Amino acid sequence: MTLAVRVPEELSARVPVEQRGPGLERDAVRMLVSRGAEVAHHTFRELPLLLRAGDLLVVNTSATLAAAVDGWAGHARVVVHFSTRGDDGRWAVEQREPDGRGTTRPRAGGPAGREVCLPGGVRLVLEEPLSGRGERLWWARVSGAGVGVPGLLREYGRPIRYAYTERDQPLSAYQTVFALPSADGTGSAEMPSAARPFTARLVAELVSRGVLFAPVTLHTGVASVEAHEPPYPERFAVPEASARLIEAARAGGGRVVAVGTTAVRAVESAVGADGAVRARAGWTDLVVTPERGVRVVDGLLTGLHEPEASHLLMLEAVAGRVAVERGYEAALQGRYLWHEFGDVHLVLP
Repeated sequence: MTLAVRVPEELSARVPVEQRGPGLERDAVRMLVSRGAEVAHHTFRELPLLLRAGDLLVVNTSATLAAAVDGWAGHARVVVHFSTRGDDGRWAVEQREPDGRGTTRPRAGGPAGREVCLPGGVRLVLEEPLSGRGERLWWARVSGAGVGVPGLLREYGRPIRYAYTERDQPLSAYQTVFALPSADGTGSAEMPSAARPFTARLVAELVSRGVLFAPVTLHTGVASVEAHEPPYPERFAVPEASARLIEAARAGGGRVVAVGTTAVRAVESAVGADGAVRARAGWTDLVVTPERGVRVVDGLLTGLHEPEASHLLMLEAVAGRVAVERGYEAALQGRYLWHEFGDVHLVLP
């Protein structure tokens, strides 16, 4: 889905909301609410007033990694983005050319066997392109200095950022209140940003009002801001307790609202042929489109994506094309802010 709109550059959120003025917290962002073609304007702090007892929020617990590391490919300085860890210990990586405003220009990988020198005496060896991704993403191994990728990222990495942001931010700015570090050091290359506005206080208020939470995990890889590629296979897990919560909410008439497109992908990947959600873990290559539709999710809380982004296909699957078009028109007219530090869009039935 492509929307015939243009997002002005000044509507990019350049810093987190809590840095825009004294006394602001994460939940101070604005929230556009769509119900079909009807839209309303709220702040995120009003979310408890828009949900009801028995509704269930599906949240992604994946922690964001400091996934960008400076290195050298021959005599050229590069930034390596560590995207996804494979089952064989390799990592899918991409190289970017630094320009002082984030790492926006992609650099073709390869050929196979090319080495990239990383800090601490670590070497990255490119092995083969990731299937279907051309030259942007490659499977690679690290060697040297006895440091695995998680240790490398902890010591030398920083969060991935793009040129629309004003400056580098600490990793804490990219963690959500639901983030849980994994035992094996894996996580998301880019923040599951729809959950960023939640605060502990707001979660407590939602729980006190009878809103339920079902944690799932989906480790997001790097996005292509140039080509708006659909997501490639990503590691996910839907625990047994969460599957039971989702099914109980559905049986009781509660609405299942996914917090972010990553949560949609995870829970829809755990739906069986009978339409029931069951515990499942592994890799998912599911791409939710209007043709495929959604089987479990009733609503979606998400950020504002570029008009060409593949995420809009998922949003259309949940809300319908008319609702998406009307919502984005209202967001532009209302001067909402885009991207991971920006405002959010709640789609309800």
